[in-house]
Amino acid sequence: MLSPALKFPTDLLLKAQGQGLGLKAAIFDVDGVLTDGRIYIGEQGESFKAFSTLDGHGLKLLDQAGITPIIITGRDSPAVRRRVADLGLRHASYGAKDKLAVAQPLLDSLGLSWGEVAAMGDDWPDLPLLTRAGFACAPAQAHAEVKAVAHYVTSAAGGHGAARECCDLMLQACGRYADLLNGHLDTLDGGRLA
Repeated sequence: MLSPALKFPTDLLLKAQGQGLGLKAAIFDVDGVLTDGRIYIGEQGESFKAFSTLDGHGLKLLDQAGITPIIITGRDSPAVRRRVADLGLRHASYGAKDKLAVAQPLLDSLGLSWGEVAAMGDDWPDLPLLTRAGFACAPAQAHAEVKAVAHYVTSAAGGHGAARECCDLMLQACGRYADLLNGHLDTLDGGRLA
C-alpha cells in the first residue's frame, strides 16, 4: 500500500467538495486548460495542439471515481475530437460560442445542479461556468479575471498538468485518491508490484 505523497490543505479539500452536495461532474475548457493555449496552424490550414498525458489520465480517474468529465470548448478541431475520443469521454461540446447555453441543458439532462459541478477555464468565455460552479479552478496562466473568481488556481500551467492538479484535488476531496492510487499497483497480468 502506498500512502499518498500529494497533500492539499483541509480548507481547500472542503471547498473542492462543492456546495455540500459532493461533485458529480467537472467541466473543462480545452485551449489554455488541456493545452497551453497556443494554436499551431500548418501550411494546409490544419491546426495542431499538444495535450498532456497527465491531464488525460486525470480525466479518466475522475470518471472512475464517479465524477463525470465534460469538455466544453469554444473551438472545434479534429485534434480535439481525436483526444476526447481517445480518452473515451462521453460528454463534449465543440465550437461553443455560449458555453452556458451548452452546459445548462447538459446538466439538466444529467439531473445535476451547479453546486454538484466543478469547472476549469482560463479566459472570459469560461466565466459564466466558473461563477456558477460549486468548485471553480483556473490554470496558473489564466486571465486575472478568471483567477479572481476561482476557488483554486493551479501551480501548473494549462497543457502542462493543470487539469491533472485539479483532478487530483477533486479526487482527494471525494476520498477516492488513495484507492485509485493503490489500484494502480496491480500489473497488467494481475500480479502486485513489489
